[in-house]
Amino acid sequence: MRHVRGSPMPEKVTSLPEQVKGVLTEDAMLGGKIRLQQPKEGFRAAIDTVFLAAAVPAKAGQCVLEAGTGSGAAALCLAHRVEGVKITGIDVNPRMVLLADANIQLNREAETIRVAVGDVAGRLPEDFDAAFDHVMMNPPYLPDTSTHVSPNPDRALATVESGADLKRWLKYGHDALRSKGYLTVIHRADRLDEVIQSLSPNMAGIAVLPLWPRDGEEAKRVIVQARKGVRSPARILPGLVIHEADGSYTEAAAAVLKGMHLSL
Repeated sequence: MRHVRGSPMPEKVTSLPEQVKGVLTEDAMLGGKIRLQQPKEGFRAAIDTVFLAAAVPAKAGQCVLEAGTGSGAAALCLAHRVEGVKITGIDVNPRMVLLADANIQLNREAETIRVAVGDVAGRLPEDFDAAFDHVMMNPPYLPDTSTHVSPNPDRALATVESGADLKRWLKYGHDALRSKGYLTVIHRADRLDEVIQSLSPNMAGIAVLPLWPRDGEEAKRVIVQARKGVRSPARILPGLVIHEADGSYTEAAAAVLKGMHLSL
């Protein structure tokens, strides 16, 4: 399995490493099919993570890179849905990489997912160059000029751009893709124009899927998918309504949150 050159994969663990022990919760994802340990305080995986993984059109035998893997939630969701896929996850935060590796062991996905420390602000490793069929990412939602920075350092690192801006994240994904490979991104709807403008010139076939909080409300999140080296036109899809008026999940959203593929 590929890994970041110069950054060896963490050794296999059978219990949570000392570096990440502390106040953790163990949460269930995909209707209890996945167990996820994550910090009680700091950055925590939410439904955005599940929707991102659900939108990746991977097939058995294909290779996927996740930039900013965090605790490994998206990689675990994708591995559960697509048997035989091979996933590499990188994250700039060594503590989260250790936690992700612990979650991979917890869910018995060590043959499918490998994680390592890696920084999208740095140079793309040679063995990542045009090596993946898919790249998925949930880049920091806030620009480096934001004043809404969490006092928790891990959450701040995950939610605010620092060493790499949005354009750099997308360029990293582009360079890691094979020809005709898919880049799948979830981001804030109010930065959609920036996402599209930041895509490399040879990315096309852009599909935009709005995620509506409730019927009739403005989208807060969008999933954007593009392909490298194609000439297909852009599409704006009908979107997905997440909540009913009473706050419960819609039937369509609930199906995705239990593991169904989200087709773009």
